[in-house]
This record gives sequence, structure tokens and C-alpha cells, in this order.
Amino acid sequence: MLEEGKLTWASSGLYKPFNYEEGGELKGFDVEIGYALAEEMGLEPNPITTPWETILQGLTSNRFDAIIGSMAITNERAEQVNFSDPYYYSGGMIFVNENNNDITSPEDLEGKTIGVVAQSTYDEAAQEYTDEGNIQYYNSDVVALNDLTIEGRLDAVITADVVGYEAQAQGLEIKEVGDPLWIEKAAVAVNKDDEALLEAINEALAAIVEDGTYDQISNDLFGRNLLETETEGIEILE
Repeated sequence: MLEEGKLTWASSGLYKPFNYEEGGELKGFDVEIGYALAEEMGLEPNPITTPWETILQGLTSNRFDAIIGSMAITNERAEQVNFSDPYYYSGGMIFVNENNNDITSPEDLEGKTIGVVAQSTYDEAAQEYTDEGNIQYYNSDVVALNDLTIEGRLDAVITADVVGYEAQAQGLEIKEVGDPLWIEKAAVAVNKDDEALLEAINEALAAIVEDGTYDQISNDLFGRNLLETETEGIEILE
């Protein structure tokens, strides 16, 4: 452990409703899961924020114990860190302005301006659909979604379905395009040499799922259990 008796984990703090700052306090699903895991492990919770673009480097340079920040498991990332069992599933989704009827499928993104967070799985997807010069980079998916409502700023945003739905619920005039492009598994990331912490996190995760803590957190925030997302027929990101 970085500091005896504490679980220090990082997120961007810019990814509502999963991790965000409000009234000087970190809130969201990732944060509540982090608190529940720390409690189960008998540790003091210590969430911090750091830029997403450098969050992996922060972990591997031992600035914190773990990343609990909606990081999707990918083979490339798994070369640098170890991942826990997934603690939720989400879909990569295209969102456009509510009045945009030109983009109805991923193929329609060719030549369009797409907003994404750099170094994210959504960044990689955008590069498949449009030229690199047409990609606008953001520190926050929420800011990118807001820019969809400003004429001439963006044609589309690729982000997690839950993030877009939360923005819609807050009154943002955007809409999703079709079904999720893929389903990704969000997990806790720890350093390669920290096998004891990985085992402890997996045991704590299994415990909060078993005792209903996870279900309560998820249902309170989303009205459903994010580990029970329907994945049939949709590519699972690896």
C-alpha cells in the first residue's frame, strides 16, 4: 500500500455520473464503489483526481494505489497494469444534437467532427470513423456533450451510454444513434507487482456484490444493476 491503512485511488473527476466534483466533494458511482471496497477491506478511503491522459503513468509511478475511474479493460492497458474483475458494463455510444438527422449510423461519421476524451476507448473508435484532423479532444465527456448543442462546434460525441443518458436526463438536447458500438468492462487497475492488493480488491468486490451493497449503489444511482447489462449480440471490448 502507498500509505498504510489507506486505499488511495484516482479518477479524472470529470466523468459524471461516475466520478465528478460537486461542492468540493467527489461523488458518483466510481467513488461510491471505491468507498464500499475500502470499507470491506478495512481501509480508510482516499479518492483523488488526476488528468485522464496521464492516469496510467500516475499509477505506474506509484502516485496512488489504484484507478477506480471507469477504466475499460483493454489488451493494451493490460500490458501496463493488472485489472480486477469488472465492476460494471457500459456501451460505447454515438450521440448527436437532438436536431441532427444526418447521422443515423457509424458510417455517417466519415468526414464529421467528433468529440472525445484523449487516450480513451472512444478516441480509438473516432479514429476508425473519421480523419484524425476531424477529432476534437476534451478533458471531459460532459463538456464534449454540451458542445453538441452549440451550432458548428461538433457533429457527434462518442462516449459511454450511461454518461449520455445522464446528460439527457439533465435536459441536454442530444440523442443517441442506434445501439451501442460495443460493450466494455470497467475494472479497477493496480500495478503489475501489487498482486496482494489485486486479490484483496477482487475479494472485496465479490463481497459487496454478494451482500447487496453493490446492487443498492447501482440502483440508487441508475435504477438498475450495471453488472447485469444486456450484452447479447454486441461486441465485447477486449
